[in-house]
Amino acid sequence: MQVSHAGWRAISSAVPPKLAATVQPGSDRPLPPRIAVAIVVDWLARSGGAELVIRELLAAFPHATLFALFDVMPPADRAAITDRPARTSFMQHIPGIARRYRSLLPIMPFAIRSLDLSAFDLIISSNHAVAKGVRVREGQFHLCYCHSPMRYAWDMRDDYLADHGITGLNALAARVLLRRIRDWDRSSAAGVDRFVVNSHFVGERVRRNYGRESVVLHPPVDIDFFTPAGTHEPDLYVTASRQVAYKRIDRIVEAFRALPDRRLVVLGDGPEHDRIHAAAAGAPNISLLGEVPRTGLLGWFRKARAFVFAAEEDFGIVPLEAQACGTPVIALGRGGALETVRGEAGMDRTGLFFPDDSAASIAQAVRDFEALTVAPSASACRANAERFAAARFREGLLREVRDGWNAARANAER
Repeated sequence: MQVSHAGWRAISSAVPPKLAATVQPGSDRPLPPRIAVAIVVDWLARSGGAELVIRELLAAFPHATLFALFDVMPPADRAAITDRPARTSFMQHIPGIARRYRSLLPIMPFAIRSLDLSAFDLIISSNHAVAKGVRVREGQFHLCYCHSPMRYAWDMRDDYLADHGITGLNALAARVLLRRIRDWDRSSAAGVDRFVVNSHFVGERVRRNYGRESVVLHPPVDIDFFTPAGTHEPDLYVTASRQVAYKRIDRIVEAFRALPDRRLVVLGDGPEHDRIHAAAAGAPNISLLGEVPRTGLLGWFRKARAFVFAAEEDFGIVPLEAQACGTPVIALGRGGALETVRGEAGMDRTGLFFPDDSAASIAQAVRDFEALTVAPSASACRANAERFAAARFREGLLREVRDGWNAARANAER
């Protein structure tokens, strides 16, 4: 496999000047006239951590063509990512796709394989569902940035069924279908030349589920937007996420019912909202504010004494956004949080872990946090978040593309 001088100039132009020399290929062999790059994402629906990765992928490869199953992202959210149009699959034309897409998981493997990427030399997929399952031809190089193996099919089947109200015989049929999707997910990994993952936690899942090794490259945090300002309110705690079962927002609410002298602000919406609202009913110290704009998140993060996080996430971008605002994190000691929060005593401490996601464990962690002899400082939290700056992500991405491409080319020549 080869790449042109023009293509490498395009790649090099996205790298800081001090790194540009490191991405030049060998000049001792003829190269094709150009490199064509495709960036494939699962879908474009709402802004979140995965979309920040998409933004950086498109910035690193400004001439790439963007592909997605469908694009229904609100204009304001999309403007923060890219003005580049996306080539979409037949799912774009399904009526009500914006509200129905999560229930259409069974057709997504067919839809992703309907995208025609035959004209491209380099394929970069940003995958948390099916994007890595695109059809590839001989001679293409496919790098997958894996946010997670498809959790609906592997370790979140019960949550998926509960979120969609699937019970009884329908649940039995759905489990069979999800098992088939899991088999497809595993087999489609063969079309990936190089896996890059967002955390060591996900890297272990890629090894276990796909039998593949990977390189860890943590996703970017928007540290230019999320910045410290003002002072923290001593009785105020905040949590924010999409309200689905595995986020355990209900457990956080229950914990703060047992802490009536502390305030909890809950930000976000989702299928669990009514149940969370019911759990908070009658508790004057708990406020559910629903979805708020990014400026609203920024304001609450800056004011909170700590951010509370009870999910076992693959990575978890929101706790780092809080830390970028100088706010410590009280988190479940599992999953990606172990890589983004520094919970050990010391001057660089940024938070505290609790051992399980029960309400009692969360409530005790809040008490323990307040009793710390040396509390996490705003400067330590900010410094920790800066390790995940977008520039570092882009530098690492370009290094992995370069190294993977050159390795694939060398193997093809043997």
